[in-house]
Amino acid sequence: MARENNREKRKPLGTDKRRPMKKKVSILISEGVDWIDYKDVNLLRRFVSERAKIRARRVTGNNTQQQRAVAKAIRLSREMGLLPYTVRQVTQRSKGGGGGRRDREGGGRDGGRDRELSADAVIPETTIHELPEGITMEGEETMEIVVERNPEALDYDPTDGTTSEEA
Repeated sequence: MARENNREKRKPLGTDKRRPMKKKVSILISEGVDWIDYKDVNLLRRFVSERAKIRARRVTGNNTQQQRAVAKAIRLSREMGLLPYTVRQVTQRSKGGGGGRRDREGGGRDGGRDRELSADAVIPETTIHELPEGITMEGEETMEIVVERNPEALDYDPTDGTTSEEA
């Protein structure tokens, strides 16, 4: 009992009417770059996405040899510190709609305290008097160190390098 093949219902292979894709021209060819230098950060940034990922050949239009040279130069410039390995993305969520993200909007256990601020977030101005003890304006905790003076210790004057007994 062989299964029936419906060859009559299938499209013939040669009847695809879609227009063939135009091949993307590489930046290296259009600008006449012969040698890819790892120090040429402006050129290499064009082959890297916003998240610092190396773009694929089909996106850049490079051939295999060019793509290998670009990837090698990007890796070397990353190692030398000229290009970043990653770029930190600051995401901004809209307030409306929800979209099933209520648990992240501040209704969780921590009340939404660990959310990152967006770039255009407004931080309210506070005066020093309103801050709790031990907290600076930058949000860093400070600690008060009390040093008791030993009456038997010698007084050292750093300006002239003498002690109180020598003077």
